[in-house]
Order: sequence, then C-alpha cells, then structure tokens
Amino acid sequence: MEQLDGAAPPLKEQLDAALDVLLSQLKELSDPLERAKVAHTLVGRTQDYGNEFQVVRNEAMNETLRVGQLNSTQLAGELGISKGRVSQLARGAPPERLFLGSGKFTVALAEKLEDGKLQDGRDKPVQGPVIATEDVQTYERLRELAEEVGLEIAFERIPLGGNVRLNRNNLVVICGPRLSPLIEQILEGDPHLRFGKDDEGWHLVDRNTGEVYRSPMDRGENGDVAYFGRLPRPDGQGTFLYVAGIHARGSGGVVHWLNKELANVHRELKAKRFSTLISSRFDSKTLEIVDSERITPFYRPEGA
Repeated sequence: MEQLDGAAPPLKEQLDAALDVLLSQLKELSDPLERAKVAHTLVGRTQDYGNEFQVVRNEAMNETLRVGQLNSTQLAGELGISKGRVSQLARGAPPERLFLGSGKFTVALAEKLEDGKLQDGRDKPVQGPVIATEDVQTYERLRELAEEVGLEIAFERIPLGGNVRLNRNNLVVICGPRLSPLIEQILEGDPHLRFGKDDEGWHLVDRNTGEVYRSPMDRGENGDVAYFGRLPRPDGQGTFLYVAGIHARGSGGVVHWLNKELANVHRELKAKRFSTLISSRFDSKTLEIVDSERITPFYRPEGA
C-alpha cells in the first residue's frame, strides 16, 4: 500500500486547492445574476465529473480485487466503506468501458459533399453534405458495443471543412484526413504510422518498417485497412479516440475488432496514447464486416 499512500495525497491536495480557488472566485463575483449563472453551470459540471470519478473508482476497485492486490475486507478498510459496498461497486459495469469513455461519449462523423451520386439504400441521387452510409453503420455498431458495456453514446456531424471541436472528454472521431486539415495536421505528429497518397490512391504507411498498406477495395476485393489510435488534443489536456479507414468501410472493421478485443485492449493500454492498423473483410452482399485483425503493433509515443 505504500504506492497508493504516496500517490493519492498529492492529487487530493491539488483538487482541494483548485476547488478552494474556484469557490473563492465564485463568491467574489459582485453581480448576483452572474454569480447564480456561474454557480448553476458549475453544479452541473461537478455532477458530470462526479459521475466520471465514480466510474474510475469502481474500475480501479474491480482491478484491485481481480489482480489480488487486496481482498474485499482489506479494500473496504482502505476506502472506509463496508465489505458489502465494495462488492456492490466493484460488481458494476465492466472496467473495459473506460477505454471508450465514461458516462456518455460523443462520436463525431464527417460530412462529405455529394453531387448527385446514388447512395446505398436511397432511391434518388443525393446532393449536398452527407454522412457516408458506411460511417452511419459504423456508428450503429459502436452504439451497440457501448450499450453492452453500459455507456451512453451520441453522434454529431463534422461540417464540411472538418472543423471538429477536439478539446473535450469522451470523444471518438471518425473522419479521414482528406476531409479535415485539422485531423491531417494531428496525424502528422504520429512518428509510426501515416496516411499517404500517390498515383495509385490513398494508403497507409508503417514508418518503422517502410511497409505500405493499400486497400483491397482498390483491387476490387472486399476488404480495407484502417488507422486506429488515441491521439493528443490540441490543448494538451487529454486525448481522443480516432478511427479512419482508407475507405469508409474500413472504419467498421475497427469496431468489429474492438467487439472481440475491448477487454484485452483496455487491460494493455488503459487510456494511454497509441496507434495501430486494423485490416478487415466484409460480405459483398450485406456489406457487413465478417473478419478483422490487428496487423501492426500498438505503437506508442516515446516516453509514454
């Protein structure tokens, strides 16, 4: 328990100090309406963070018991709660849910411009900004996975131009670099994997091995390759999950793979930054993903 005793107090002291400053500044607001509005907003935000802290606590309790670091009686003593309460909290949602987020997370899907093309499932050509049918299907599969592990999920559109608000918690972005200069710029910071384009089309490159991964779809086959990673937010205060296939169908392969590997991925990576490539195949008639596999290591930033 020396490690826990040494690590916890500094975090608690930082939180207490930050809350003391915030409360003091709030009380000093001279305009009562402004004070009421700010206080009302902070009440909602503290409730949101309280829910997230509870999820982290329950997951950590579950892991402590699972790895045998403490038994239920010992853990109850450390937390100052009853043994029954330990069992109740640790038995909650599976810990791997934290890989996706806590409470409620948002999936941002990119719009693209269609000029009279006939999309799957539509009787008439579509014009104007749309979300690819494949991305909608990927979202639905991700929603099913989220529900299985007890998470709420919502989606939002990334407008044409790719301007997506990345500086927030619990975010998954499904958007190719060709649709968002912002995403393209962030991906350039990955020293291991990158998107590229040449006369044969878009592809993915492993910078460590020099291997180029091209989409089987470009050869008329039923498969694709996708980039999957946890990338840094522009404000440096966190990360977001990122998914993008060479073609839109490949993003679904990542979710298909996560359905099989979520518990293992969480156990290995937690919320650490990483990037990897996922290969997948789909049924030519239903277009549903039927197989998926990770084809590169989990690459990590230096020092992470």
